[in-house]
Amino acid sequence: MNSSASPKRSVLETACVLARWVMGALFVYMGLSKALAPEHFLELARQYDLVTNPFLLNSIASALPWFEVFCGLLLLAGVAVRGTALMLIVMLVPFTILILKRALLIAATEGKAFCVVKFDCGCGAGEVIACHKLIENCGLIFLAGCLLIGWGRRFCLRYNLIPSAGPE
Repeated sequence: MNSSASPKRSVLETACVLARWVMGALFVYMGLSKALAPEHFLELARQYDLVTNPFLLNSIASALPWFEVFCGLLLLAGVAVRGTALMLIVMLVPFTILILKRALLIAATEGKAFCVVKFDCGCGAGEVIACHKLIENCGLIFLAGCLLIGWGRRFCLRYNLIPSAGPE
C-alpha cells in the first residue's frame, strides 16, 4: 500500500505547487493591472461606498494593488507561503461578499437573472459575469486554504519565516 500512496502523494504535491504558482501569477497580473491604471481602480473602489474619507480611499486604491503583487511574488517564490495564504483569505472573503452583494443589488434593480449580471468588480479583469467571479473567488479561497494547512511546500525558498525548533 505504501508504494501506491507515494505516487499519489507526489501527484498531489505537484498539483499544489502548480496551483500555488498559478495563484501567485494571477495575483501579480491582477495587482499590476490595477496598479498601472490607478484612477480606474479608484473609480471602481468608490462604487462600493465602503470608505467615504478621500484620503483613506486613495490610500487603499494605491496600496492594495501593490500588496496583491507582493503576495503573488511571495507565492511564486515560495516565501512565507502560509502567512501569504492567510492574507489572501483575509482579502478574498470580504471581496467575495462585496461582489455578491453588488451582484444581488444589480440583479434586483435591473430585473436580471443573477447569473446574467455582468459588471467590473475591480478585480483587474474588466467586466466579469458575477457567477463566474464568485466561483473563481471561492476556488482561490479554497486554494489559499490548502496552502494555509501546509500543502504546496515543494520548491519553496523559505516556507516559514520563523524556523521550527524541531529536527528537519
